[in-house]
Amino acid sequence: MDNIKLSKEYLKRAFEFQVEGKLFDAEINFKLSLQYNPTSEAHTFLGWLYSISGKYEEAIEECIFAIQLDHEFGNPYNDIGSYLVQLGKEEESIKWFSKAIKAPRYEPRHLPYFNLGKVYRKKGDWRRSAQMFKSALIMKPDYSPARKEYYKIISLSN
Repeated sequence: MDNIKLSKEYLKRAFEFQVEGKLFDAEINFKLSLQYNPTSEAHTFLGWLYSISGKYEEAIEECIFAIQLDHEFGNPYNDIGSYLVQLGKEEESIKWFSKAIKAPRYEPRHLPYFNLGKVYRKKGDWRRSAQMFKSALIMKPDYSPARKEYYKIISLSN
């Protein structure tokens, strides 16, 4: 089996272990996948795994590796923004969420808008917050967390 196929197989196993809650096994398989063929997806999801344990700095490093491999993949930008929020660095997170919005290859597209809405709400910028929640709803009309936050902001600003 060639390296790319091996990498994909380990990545598939890592996702399966992750879903089963076997995070140690998932981590090993993400790392094996990266050993055979580094991909932005494997780095991003390994970073997400680190974040679950509160290892936000390591998670950010993995996302930086992911971006270096594929700057068009939006997930690591959004994830870095989320990790920075967890570290209390909301102001710094804004540029990362904005980069996620502009990334050509990104699903779920509504999340960076939603995350920016929360950051602007925390900063007391009701107008921008409402705009971001509304944008998230335009991207995904059935996303109830954005709908709830949007109406909460609208009621607070009246």
